[in-house]
Amino acid sequence: MNTQFILRKDKKDSAGRCPVHFIAYFNSLRLKYATGEKCKPTEWNANKQQFRSAYPLAEEANNYLARLTSDTLAWWRKLRASGETPTIEGLKAALRPAVTPAEKEAKPQSIAVVFAEHWASLQARGYAYHTLRQRRMLGSWLSAYEQDCGEVLSPSTYDLATHDRVLGYLRFQRNLAQNTVASFVRGLKVFLRWCREERGVVVPVELRKLQGRHADVLKMWLTADNLTALAAAELPDYLTRVRDVLLFCCYTGLRYSDVLTLQRGNLYEWDGGVILRLVQTKTRTGVSIYLTEAARAILDKYADAERVRLLPVLTNQVMNRYLKRVGKAAGLVDDVVVTTVVGGAVLKKSVPRYELLTSHTARHTFATQSLLRGMPVEVLQKVMGHAKIQTTLVYAKVVEELQHQTMRRIWEGQSGAPAGAAAKATQICAAEPLAA
Repeated sequence: MNTQFILRKDKKDSAGRCPVHFIAYFNSLRLKYATGEKCKPTEWNANKQQFRSAYPLAEEANNYLARLTSDTLAWWRKLRASGETPTIEGLKAALRPAVTPAEKEAKPQSIAVVFAEHWASLQARGYAYHTLRQRRMLGSWLSAYEQDCGEVLSPSTYDLATHDRVLGYLRFQRNLAQNTVASFVRGLKVFLRWCREERGVVVPVELRKLQGRHADVLKMWLTADNLTALAAAELPDYLTRVRDVLLFCCYTGLRYSDVLTLQRGNLYEWDGGVILRLVQTKTRTGVSIYLTEAARAILDKYADAERVRLLPVLTNQVMNRYLKRVGKAAGLVDDVVVTTVVGGAVLKKSVPRYELLTSHTARHTFATQSLLRGMPVEVLQKVMGHAKIQTTLVYAKVVEELQHQTMRRIWEGQSGAPAGAAAKATQICAAEPLAA
């Protein structure tokens, strides 16, 4: 038994894509099987007989090809063990198993019931709280679809037609945004893969065909002037505490969940200064962050031997509500155009910057300001605790000022930073070099 995959360049379509065929040789017979995949010649590795990384969803498509090979070999071994004669019809049946009458008559099990088992398995394996929360929301949407549409969803009957109905329900009846729907699709694929690979459920849909595209969204961040205005704003005591927590996060890049739990045990002396060492709540990644003078001044302001936590952090909902007042009082009233996709329609509106101010704005601010001040992307990745540098590079894409400064320096021989920027960099959110 020999198998191979070939790209039929002689059957190129109008878009320049060629079909991928699976060929099996056995007992002087030759079976050619259309995989249903198409790609351009540049996206196919003929030597390895698989898709290159340039092909969309290459990993899932290659897994599909590997499954065809393993199913064929399993069928071949089974026939050899039983002494049966292999036939082309038998191989076709193995690659496209027919549904038995018993399977057709069996009542499909609700996806909500199976999902509860999936969620419990994630919890038992120690997945992070944020992951479990996202998965629970996915189960809630699936249950809501069953209740509102009167249709029982089951992993064993979930096909592309069902998937389109679910997406239409989420997008138009629940009015979920584009990226929320895309996150739903990503979580659904994880769930269906778990059903297939760990529970032996025959899932009729190829997971690579369940696509949800994320749309670019505005990452709101603050300029050095915005930070100066916030620090100088005259505020009542309860808003001053909220402002100080925001600024501390702007100087360190901490998430709300991490600044909430900061304790004295997270502080360490280093080379005459102070650093933070902690394990991030969301990703469980250890990070080490140098505290600039501005950050240390905020900690000193709230130093109290009786206080367990380093800063007076309110609940996230209350803090985000108060931050709107802080931003308005600090004069962050310039308009920002917000673009959203709801129900398939693109909506654009202008809102004052302070209305977009949240605790997570601080993390975006730290990343963009660090890049503007010259921090290497690799260092920023370590400080922010990103597992992949591609996540950090997202911030490099949104810093238009960095692009303009670089072009001016290269093409016109001028300094990349405007006058006064160096002074601001030493005052606010300065990027310190790592120890040798």
